[in-house]
Amino acid sequence: MTSTDASAPAPLSASVSVPVSETAGPAPEPAALHTPVLAWFDRHARDLPWRRPEAGAWGVMVSEFMLQQTPVVRVLPVYEQWLARWPRPADLAADAPGEAVRAWGRLGYPRRALRLHGAAVAITERHGGDVPSEHGQLLALPGIGEYTAAAVASFAYGQRHPVLDTNVRRVFARAATGVQYPPNATTAAERRLARALLPDDEATAARWAAASMELGALVCTAKNEDCGRCPIADACAWRLSGKPAHDGPPRRGQTYAGTDRQVRGRLLAVLREAVAPVPQAELDAVWDEPVQRARALDGLVADGLVEPLPDGLYRLPLT
Repeated sequence: MTSTDASAPAPLSASVSVPVSETAGPAPEPAALHTPVLAWFDRHARDLPWRRPEAGAWGVMVSEFMLQQTPVVRVLPVYEQWLARWPRPADLAADAPGEAVRAWGRLGYPRRALRLHGAAVAITERHGGDVPSEHGQLLALPGIGEYTAAAVASFAYGQRHPVLDTNVRRVFARAATGVQYPPNATTAAERRLARALLPDDEATAARWAAASMELGALVCTAKNEDCGRCPIADACAWRLSGKPAHDGPPRRGQTYAGTDRQVRGRLLAVLREAVAPVPQAELDAVWDEPVQRARALDGLVADGLVEPLPDGLYRLPLT
């Protein structure tokens, strides 16, 4: 059954228990969301390289690692360079993990590079170099959690899985539960809602996952929702209830200046640009505060992102 069948799923309120804002109206039926969102996606989906058939499952996986907490505009050039250098998991697995950290550049959260390298090694050793298609096998790879496993299974292999990133969670919170923002951490209720909203047909469900994510990224954004462009504005529980302001726990903000993250980034920048091991003095020069600098360097070593050598030298990891 596709999302446009006459025998559409039962109204959301009848199929799953979902916390709804006291000021919100009844949750819309799944079919009332599927048809307009999928039609909107057909017209407005961005032409992104990981959505093209030639990207394959490995291209999808690389994009999912890179896009976590990083905007598309920053990911695009690094993604293209990465796939040109390592077009298959085995190519990355054959290189040192430090090279993955080097190529990661300034995308941030560089442990993702190590995790992606670890996943490439496991894919090469366990699956003959091909990204597995089964959700359980994906989930068993190092560095891959529920979201990434579902995303790869859905976007690369067209399978039916709820794919809950921040954008999707925000769309569902507003359209179905009548609140401005989802909880800080994904809840069991959100997972039940996502499953209830999935079209029954696998191909349609996979496209729905991509379409609802795109809607959150381009229209139903965190700060500047554009209800005039939204294909489901007329069915959105949050808009119909007058857009009540968020009254839950404070939303977590991200700071960078002056944090250990900034210090770690500066230390890694020195190591990425170096062709030989770097002496302690070169690292000391990037940050004046010695206690914070030492803490950041120790953290990089503990995370496996930096390898200490004798005589006070440091380099990106080789093993």
